[in-house]
Amino acid sequence: MSLKLEFRRSFDSHRSRSHTNMKNLQDPSKPQKPDEPNPCLPITTMDSDGAKAGRVLRTLILTRSPGLVRDRRQQSRTFRRCLVGAEMVDWLLAIGSASGIVRSRHQATGMWQSLLEQGVIQHVTLEHPFRDKYIFYRFTIDAESELQSRSWSRGLPSPEDEREADTKLSEVLAFLAQKAPDAIMRLILRKPSYERTTDDLEMIYDELLHIKALAHLSNSVKRELAGVIVFEAHPSNGTVLFHQGDEGKSWYIILKGSVNVVIRGKGTVCSLYEGDDFGKLALVNDAPRAATIVLREDSCHFLRVDKDDFNRILRDVEANTVRLKEHGQDVLVLEKISANNANPYSHFKYSVMAGSPAKMLEHLLETRLDGRDRSSVDSTGRRTSAPSGDTDLFLDDFLLTHIIFMPIHQLLTELTRQYPFHTKKVETSCQDREFILACKRRVVQFVHRWVTTIYDPVFEEVCTHAFLQELFEEVQKESMSSGALQDEVNLMMQVMDMQRTYAEETSTVSGQKWKLPPSGQPVSLFGNPSSHAEDGIEGPIERRCTMHGCDDIIFRVYCADHTYCTLRFPLNTPADTLKHVAADKLGLKHDDLVLVELKSSGEKISFSDTDVSIPTSLSVNGRIFISLKDHLDALTCLPEQENATEGANFDIEIFSTRELAYHMTVLDWSLFKCVHEYELIYKTFGRHHFRKITSNLDVFLRRFNEIQFWVVTELCLTASHSKRVSLFRKFLKLAAYCKEYQNLNAFCAIVMGLGNVAVTRMNQTWERLPSKSRKVFAEFETFIDPSRNHRAYRMALNKTTPPIIPFMPLILKDMTFTHEGNQTYSDSLVNFEKMHLLASTIRTMRLCRSRPLNIPPPTPRSEAEVRAYIRCLRCIDNQRVLNQLSQRNEPSQRPK
Repeated sequence: MSLKLEFRRSFDSHRSRSHTNMKNLQDPSKPQKPDEPNPCLPITTMDSDGAKAGRVLRTLILTRSPGLVRDRRQQSRTFRRCLVGAEMVDWLLAIGSASGIVRSRHQATGMWQSLLEQGVIQHVTLEHPFRDKYIFYRFTIDAESELQSRSWSRGLPSPEDEREADTKLSEVLAFLAQKAPDAIMRLILRKPSYERTTDDLEMIYDELLHIKALAHLSNSVKRELAGVIVFEAHPSNGTVLFHQGDEGKSWYIILKGSVNVVIRGKGTVCSLYEGDDFGKLALVNDAPRAATIVLREDSCHFLRVDKDDFNRILRDVEANTVRLKEHGQDVLVLEKISANNANPYSHFKYSVMAGSPAKMLEHLLETRLDGRDRSSVDSTGRRTSAPSGDTDLFLDDFLLTHIIFMPIHQLLTELTRQYPFHTKKVETSCQDREFILACKRRVVQFVHRWVTTIYDPVFEEVCTHAFLQELFEEVQKESMSSGALQDEVNLMMQVMDMQRTYAEETSTVSGQKWKLPPSGQPVSLFGNPSSHAEDGIEGPIERRCTMHGCDDIIFRVYCADHTYCTLRFPLNTPADTLKHVAADKLGLKHDDLVLVELKSSGEKISFSDTDVSIPTSLSVNGRIFISLKDHLDALTCLPEQENATEGANFDIEIFSTRELAYHMTVLDWSLFKCVHEYELIYKTFGRHHFRKITSNLDVFLRRFNEIQFWVVTELCLTASHSKRVSLFRKFLKLAAYCKEYQNLNAFCAIVMGLGNVAVTRMNQTWERLPSKSRKVFAEFETFIDPSRNHRAYRMALNKTTPPIIPFMPLILKDMTFTHEGNQTYSDSLVNFEKMHLLASTIRTMRLCRSRPLNIPPPTPRSEAEVRAYIRCLRCIDNQRVLNQLSQRNEPSQRPK
């Protein structure tokens, strides 16, 4: 038998023996508690990829850096054929940095940790997870050789093994890089509480935000849990976690896998899956376990909170809660910020959990805004205001989310009540006068912060204009009569300047019209003198007009027989009005009619009568139909809906890839800049609740789908194998440039298009792709991998500086998850914990565009043609049609 074959078989056969042998290797002097498995045992069965990674890395270490593996002596004990954790990290970083796959010691540690979790490597005394320290590890195959008295030399790799390992190195590193983020999280969760750093706690907290079983808990409780929650893994199906009648010691949350709940005399009463929890009842009631929990499958992972921590954090949480009452009813619920989570730069000791809208605003004005006169005179004689150093996110969260629970007209009413307008000149004490001035300062500071944070939606409301004008006059009057509020006068002058700027901008685009072309092209400006802005350039960045609710849009409404009428209405017109006008034009009776979107796949989506911005919400090849409710099944797609949308007639191969990516990024940025953050709220909660349009967000989301299906369409419409391979490589290069320009929205769309089933099934095309291209695509897929709530993407985003065009569908998914997983009101009070989470997602979007886009343009070759091309991409969004085209290019091979 050859050395290579023996080496390969020894690794592969190890998969079936790893758990048994490692249990035999445990240090008997360190017994494990029954409900705390040895953290060094493998948490999953070694798969073929893990075994291959072990073979490759071991081969290259032994052939290129044999000095890393040697006998080590520590505390009068010799350990045979060991490696040192810190040296393993150094080595992996050295071989992986050249390819750009391994970028940090932190990542390299996670890659080794993933191998330890599969049992490919192990600690010599089975005590620790992998650590970047002077700690001894070895490949498990070598440990088994020693245990079984097998010859070390028989397991040494040959030159042929080295050559094979070298060819597979990049693939193995990419695989381990994909596994590293989850392994790092598990590594952190295995640390004792006292060893967890601030960054560790923040990573765990971010993970807990997306766990279904914890959705009802406050953010402060989740932060407390981040310090004590631990990871626990069980490898084998049938393992009993605890028996009915046992003492309750821990609360469990399922991270991976499933369990059966078994009760004596009843058998299995239910099964629990990822995101579910169990074991809490026994802790709350201090009672025995009510059921037996049995693993349903191998490799189950859990988060565990032990009894003492549970009692301290969860059962006694009311001890840290303050409830303010008025007329016998709760109006504000505050939670004490624990010492562990307190901001050292803030004096605030309580966070707002819930409250009535008016009481939360009152609390905000009194605690988050400085009503004292802290101005001073500088050397030039001007008065300057000292900035408020103590702050938290309550004010920002309130401003970003108040429209959910406190519409603008209601907010203005409350601000009017808080600002003592038209106070009579009566004799007041100095103390009373200071109180009144403090109230006025707070309101003005709030209004200034409100306007600068929200801008457009504030000025869109007619009632705002009169309020701001009156407030400005009152502040001026007070300043002139008493000499107070001089800083507030300056703030209000800035607000009035912003209002005038908004009025001028609105006047410039007044009467602009949009059209929804019948050919499936995107919405565009139509017949307006300012429409040149749609195609103009401002510096290196294209300008696009923002769509407003009062803008007209021209579109078609079809009948079941494919006749149609053309309508022109403002974007904020409700569906009920569109339906009645369309019915009159088409000669239909008004009874039981409904407006629907008919997608190219035949799917029908009905619009409610209060829906607005309907024409911009259509899918790429969708159309608006009017029909009787009982006759929806009779609707059929227009013939052109199954064909590609009209696009510019150019061959993509003639364009420079960098130039394509540049102009694509410029266009996408112009669309992204038009989306107001409030549109995320309108979209998540329903446009009809606010009577506000989401047209700018709709257009940007459509752009993602357009790019994705454009990639699939172009590949499926290309009949030649060689040209299809060339086109695939061009799209791959285009994705790389988009990522370089930080256009992550287009990058994700392109990669998802390349991963569409109509593309991936074309085996002949994939086989002709160079191995380098396949590796690059694998890396890109790792980046957009949705596992663990898109952890790889989120980690990369956190390390990226603005400007960024983010993956917008994920932002919308986060908003929806928060909305559906948390109640807006609890006991008639606003659940402000939910507002914190929503505002956090909105801030991500604000951060992405906190700096202007300023990327150097490439050398222009065919600028006008490229811009025309990327504006109107031809695409088919019917998956059935795309699959048919794919089958025509490469018919399925039937087994002989």
